[in-house]
Formats: sequence, C-alpha cells, structure tokens
Amino acid sequence: MKRKIFVPYIKLIIAILFAAPATAQTAHQLKTIILDPGHGYPTLNAHGRYSYESDVTVAIGLKLKKKIEDSLPGVKVLMTRSGRNDAGGYTNPNEANHYRAQFANENHGDLYISIHCNDAGSNVIHHSEIIGHHTKVWYTGKGKKRRKHTRRENEYRTWTTPNPVRGTETLLWKVGKNDVKQQFIQGSQDTADLFAEKDSSNNMTVEQKIMASLRMQKYFNRSKFLADLIQQNYKDQGRIIHDDAGNGVKQRTEGIWVLQATAMPSVLTEVGFISNPEDEDYMNSQAGQDQIASAIFNAIVAYKTQVDTGRVR
Repeated sequence: MKRKIFVPYIKLIIAILFAAPATAQTAHQLKTIILDPGHGYPTLNAHGRYSYESDVTVAIGLKLKKKIEDSLPGVKVLMTRSGRNDAGGYTNPNEANHYRAQFANENHGDLYISIHCNDAGSNVIHHSEIIGHHTKVWYTGKGKKRRKHTRRENEYRTWTTPNPVRGTETLLWKVGKNDVKQQFIQGSQDTADLFAEKDSSNNMTVEQKIMASLRMQKYFNRSKFLADLIQQNYKDQGRIIHDDAGNGVKQRTEGIWVLQATAMPSVLTEVGFISNPEDEDYMNSQAGQDQIASAIFNAIVAYKTQVDTGRVR
C-alpha cells in the first residue's frame, strides 16, 4: 500500500528535477515583471540632506520600466506605484506592503524586483577631542557654612563629517522563512491560488505540497541568480559594494515580508545609501538613475536568456 501511495510522488519529483533542459524554442518563461519602488507618501522613509527614498526609487523604477519596454517588447512591466503616493494609495505602510504582494500575485508575476535606498542612520558622524582644560568653581551653603569647590574639566572641540557608509546590496528572503514563502506559493486567503486547485477538504494535496516545495526552491535559486547578476552589474559600473566579504547579495536576519509573500522569484535591491552625501547626489542625478536602471536592466536581460533557455532552473 505504501508503495502505491508514494511511488507516483517520487516519480513526479524525479521527472521535475531531471527533466531535459528547455531549448531556445521553448515558450518564454519571463512574461510579466513586477517593479516595486519602495515606500511612498505619506510614509517617506529614509531621507538624505535634501531628498527622500520614495522619490528616488520611483524615478529609477520608471526609467527601468521604459528600458524593459523599449528592448523587451514581449515582456509586460507592472509597477506597484508610479507616483508619489504609497502603493495602492494606502497611508498605512503595512497595508501598502500587503497590497504590493497581492498585486504581484494576482497579476501572476514571473519576477518581482523591489527598489530601495539604504540608510545608515544619521547623515553625519559627530566627533569630539579634548583641546584643553579649565577649572570650574562653585559654592555651596550659606554664612559660615559657605564652602568653595573646584573641579578640573576638559574643554572639547566638536565637528561633524559626512556618514562614510555607502554602496549597494541586493537582498533575498531568509531561508528560515521558506515555509512562509511556500504557503503563499500554495495559495492562501491573502493571495490568489496561482497554479493548483485545493481538494474538497480545502487543504493542499500531497502532490500540490510537493509541487509548491519544488517551486519554492526554484524561485530561491532564480532569485539568487538574479541578485548576483544585479550586483555584478553594479560592480562593473564601478559602484561600491556594501559587503566586505562578498558581492553584496545577502539574506537579512529578520527576513523581508514582501519577498516572502510574493509567489515568484523576488529580490530587493538597495541602490545606494541616501544617508551618504556622495551616494545621495549620485542617486538624484539623471546620469546616476540611468546607470542604476541600466545595471538592473542588464541583469534582467541576462536572467531572461538563461531562464528562457532552461539553463537556470
């Protein structure tokens, strides 16, 4: 009995894992890209000396959208927002993020790219040094009890310098959140059921759960592949990579909800530190925005070629 139950599923897994690579004539797998410029009014999020993350990300997103549409006419590009307001017009950031994931899933996106600016905190670093000393004098008590007190105190010079932290990084969902990703892939009350029907008990069948698990692993592999391509393109442009040990592809400890809730390959790219004056100027310039958009676009083209030909699973 056990053999009859599990053999079909084993055959299913083997068939998927060891299927012959797709040829160049295989139908394109990258048909719809969801671009998500991070944040938006009234939640402005990170800011520099004169600009806000929400304005920078939408400007880059619009340039990227045009590059894709001009050069990849067979690919549909949808943006979670294209104006100053947050996604879906929501004023609550949690509701806006829920909209982002639902928008991506309901439009059956094949790829989700979120664009953000990083922030190291303060725009400046405060410094101080001892340049001398003085004696502080004060009195306590009255009359015969009046006493003089002295204390030697330091004299300081203070100044500030621009925050030195800068560079790019591209983030993936945390591996520890794979179960969450799989739930959204399987289909939940928060998103459309993308590829499988539920059984009569409203639970996923064993076969559907296996398929969801395999898709989740495939999505992670493709997400990592795209993230590597994006970071390599930044590097090729001469951008600083915000990672002493690698190429800037990371998984944040706490995870990133919107990457886990989108049932497709998904990445979040931090295009620079808005808290750094040099990065801020670069990200606000037309040339800088065009270069950033080009780096992401070139990565998408390379990704599409590999995915459509079956070289990346």
